[in-house]
Amino acid sequence: MNYAKNVLETIGNTPLIKLNSVTSEVEALVLAKVETFNPGNSVKDRMALKMVEDAEADGRLQPGGTIVEGTSGNTGMGLALAAIVKGYQCIFVTTDKQSKEKVDILRAVGAEVIVCPTNVEPSDERSYYSVSKRLGDEIPNSWYVNQYDNPSNAVAHYEQTGPEIWEQTEGKVTHFVVGVGTGGTISGTAKYLKEKNPDVKVWGIDTYGSVFKKYHETGIFDENEVYPYITEGIGEDILPENVDFSLIDGFTKVTDKDAAVYTRKIAKEEGIFVGNSAGAAVKGLLQLKDKFNKNDVVVVLFHDHGSRYVGKMFNDDWMRDRGFLDEEVTTAVDLVKDRSNKPLMTVRTEELVSHAIERMREYKISQIPVEDLQGFVGAIDETTLLHHFIADKNIADKPIKEIMGAPYPIVSSGTSIDRVSKLITKDNQAVLVDLGNGKHHIITKYDIISAI
Repeated sequence: MNYAKNVLETIGNTPLIKLNSVTSEVEALVLAKVETFNPGNSVKDRMALKMVEDAEADGRLQPGGTIVEGTSGNTGMGLALAAIVKGYQCIFVTTDKQSKEKVDILRAVGAEVIVCPTNVEPSDERSYYSVSKRLGDEIPNSWYVNQYDNPSNAVAHYEQTGPEIWEQTEGKVTHFVVGVGTGGTISGTAKYLKEKNPDVKVWGIDTYGSVFKKYHETGIFDENEVYPYITEGIGEDILPENVDFSLIDGFTKVTDKDAAVYTRKIAKEEGIFVGNSAGAAVKGLLQLKDKFNKNDVVVVLFHDHGSRYVGKMFNDDWMRDRGFLDEEVTTAVDLVKDRSNKPLMTVRTEELVSHAIERMREYKISQIPVEDLQGFVGAIDETTLLHHFIADKNIADKPIKEIMGAPYPIVSSGTSIDRVSKLITKDNQAVLVDLGNGKHHIITKYDIISAI
């Protein structure tokens, strides 16, 4: 009978799949190394098991011990699978930018998960780097993995991923394209491929908010390049020891929007349901298309599975909130369609100013129309309130009609965005759109900017 003795024996030997639609403008043959076929649905299963086995061999990980690691989710999953089979406990530290699905999956396989803030310096005691290291020092019989600087990370890909790609392409691979995070995948695979053929070119996919590209090109670690970004699994605000820049021929950066859009394209056009870094890798590959010719064989690695992102890139509302959906927005009604089924928030002329302030605070809005039985007769915004407060600290107890400004202009639902934008000035903060049947909604400067 042919069977695996446990789930760890199913790691590796993932397929190469030809990409057809999303890379149609590329002359070369483009093959995706789809790592979702690993049991933990990501490339990180490879290095997680290697790191555990190496730590067992040299005594860093003792029987019944606790595995501690900072992870964006996928390495944690690989470590958790190894821990289940081998009898260890797991404590994982992650950041609040990671998808909820990743955290839920880690907990589903028995790990304890601690979530830390994203937007802090790596050296901050609250960062997931610092917290995971501290826990590794404090917890008895624990092993802090440190995938960023753990050499077993890159060795796993030198021993597995590189040879697989070489054999699957019969040594014809000419380019390797992959997102860079801890650096193990690109460095280990590149080392093997370049040993087999020094002419193989290796390109790293970076993201805006990460330091890799500039450091590779200039040797400068520019802290001004470090800022929060959405793309998961690639980019860093540190320089992991596993990133061997000497093996990397170059980097290209991909925006959060392009990464998200192409993640969805891969699913819809290729039928391959993969994660956010795969979208970044494909868009990066397209940005590099002039470096390939018709005789080249380009291998791009897809890190993880799309199920980890169903609440993010595969959710229309999430995409729309960030301006990532390329929807045609040409008229006034397009600007309010996401909230057209919700009531317009207003105040009455005889209400107190304090009521308007409370409503604006509760609903987090900056301006509010004023109406009476006849219709819209005025408006209040933050600027109006501030000016009146400076003149009279007791305005909260006055009726709104005493301080309200002119009513907002009303346009039809088919009015062009260009026309609407011209109606919003420093003296007029918003426009109302008539949706018919007595329904109206408000268009603000923020709505115009979001559409742009």
